Amino acid sequence: MYPEKSLVLYKNRPAIVTSLEGDKIGISVFRGETLKVREKDIELLHPGPCSTKDLEGTAPEGNVREAWELLIEDQPDQPIPLKELAELIYDGFFPRSAWAIWELLGEGLYFSGDLKAIKVRPREIVAQDEKKREEKQQKTGERTAFFEKIKKLQGGALPLELTAVDRRFLQDVEALSRGQSDKSRTLKELAMSETPEEAHGLLLACGAWTVWDNPHPERFGLDKNSSRINLPPPPLEDRLDLAHLAAYAIDNSWSDDPDDAISLEGPDGEGCYCLWVHVADPASSILPGSPADLEARNRGATLYLPEGPSRMLCPESLPLFALGLKDVSPALSFIINLKPDCTIGEIDIIPSLVKVTRLSYKEADVLIANGDTTLTALLHLAERNLERRMDNGAVLIDMPEVHVNVNLEENNRSISIEQVEEYRSVEIVRECMVLAGEGAARWALHRRLPFPFISQEAGELPQQRLPGLAGAWQLRRCMRPRNLSSRAGVHWGLGLDEYTQVTSPLRRYTDLLCHQQIRSLIGGQKPLDAEEVLLRVMTSEAAASAAIRAERASHSHWKAVYLSDRKDSVWEGFILDRKGSKATVIIPALGVETQLSLRGKEQANEKVKLIFLSAKIPEGELVFSIY
Repeated sequence: MYPEKSLVLYKNRPAIVTSLEGDKIGISVFRGETLKVREKDIELLHPGPCSTKDLEGTAPEGNVREAWELLIEDQPDQPIPLKELAELIYDGFFPRSAWAIWELLGEGLYFSGDLKAIKVRPREIVAQDEKKREEKQQKTGERTAFFEKIKKLQGGALPLELTAVDRRFLQDVEALSRGQSDKSRTLKELAMSETPEEAHGLLLACGAWTVWDNPHPERFGLDKNSSRINLPPPPLEDRLDLAHLAAYAIDNSWSDDPDDAISLEGPDGEGCYCLWVHVADPASSILPGSPADLEARNRGATLYLPEGPSRMLCPESLPLFALGLKDVSPALSFIINLKPDCTIGEIDIIPSLVKVTRLSYKEADVLIANGDTTLTALLHLAERNLERRMDNGAVLIDMPEVHVNVNLEENNRSISIEQVEEYRSVEIVRECMVLAGEGAARWALHRRLPFPFISQEAGELPQQRLPGLAGAWQLRRCMRPRNLSSRAGVHWGLGLDEYTQVTSPLRRYTDLLCHQQIRSLIGGQKPLDAEEVLLRVMTSEAAASAAIRAERASHSHWKAVYLSDRKDSVWEGFILDRKGSKATVIIPALGVETQLSLRGKEQANEKVKLIFLSAKIPEGELVFSIY
């Protein structure tokens, strides 16, 4: 039986069930009569509740062609349930999306069949039909009418009301803006440049997109959704119970995937310490070559966007592994014995159980100020280790950072930009993670374990380094790219002879790979050979590099959106570099560096006031001038 207020199909028209009386069903045909019909005369589209208001207006915006492309690759011969197809195209199964699916079936371009067996039409047939439809559209003048609208738009006529046909002509523009194509017939016929930025600009100008659409992750070939591969819980195995140790997971207040924590014992009679760096242990469940491993490798890293993360590992599995989300957490603990001068002595790595206290940097600083003995000792240790590294030629770059947060909830959209405060506990975390990376690299070297080592060639330092922000900017420009290899090498920037990263296996694939190699060795299994390790590193690093670029582009996009309605706002900046009248200026409150012309004789590190003039959202460009 059909529930009242459910949406049904009656003679190819939508109707709402109004009553159930015996073997008759009362229905109200949308924009039509009220009838009593038999059950066999109707088909269920959506269980409801549905009202006529739900069916008003045009079909919701959806990714019809993208869904067809995905299904033709993954399941070309399998029927697709109506609910699944609606969720894929329209991001949800609701009455209007269910009716829209039926309209797509009626259109018959990408999908065929009936409600019980929706099928994907073959690529060659779709291509033929598209060609025929384009020829027909040209004959009927629809495409001509669309171009007339766009030309009026280019001439300054607003607003532009887009029809469903108009949106169809913009599909190739959308594909270009998202990086799914490098050409656009529409842009070419409009005598516009076939670039993602030009495409993005047109979509914004004609109202097909709003400023709340961020195309950059897709432009870099990245999935904005997190992994959906559920992980099994950690297997039962012998783990050293370290619940008696005070273990602190310290991170930014907005972080929700803690994957490392710190404990400290000592000093002993000789002034030596035992530093414990506890790290989340997903490698206990993610075996090399498993579906979750392949997924993480192809993603390379978690994609951190202002609108929310796209996680390398399934978010539902995080409570199984992230530290401090449960009373006791499984971990892989790195035991690092430190001499009084902070050089590393013995190193061991063991599976463990830890009881973790989560702290924000601010909370950790408060505890330090109140004399917490463990955190104070950790701070002193971190200071000594930094001094050791600086004596070895390490480069420390301290530039302002901001945290950008975007809320995309309907009717509550907002952007906030907050300057990241400086905390003493940041130094604790940084130096302990560096020690864990140095110790793990040395541990692997001594055991001849194939490992993804990280090195960095020396940069050419400026002959005269400036103080302050200008000096930090000089140093940043000297930095060479890091290098991942199966051979260890000097990391110039950190001042270390060998180094790798092992403290973020929930966020970075190469860290997870390190853990898999460690677990294979200590578990008596055969680790991957150097060639296989290098192949996995190359695959994951290409994806991780794309994620970094997408993150940067997304931050530029959201900063441009944030400032777009703040014309003439005034900001404080500092000069980083000056050549003639041209200068590079940083605005700490925005985390923005910009180039502009100076009127006076201001020099590096001097404070200047800037006025915001305009934003180019498609390009992520901001224009400022001296106030």
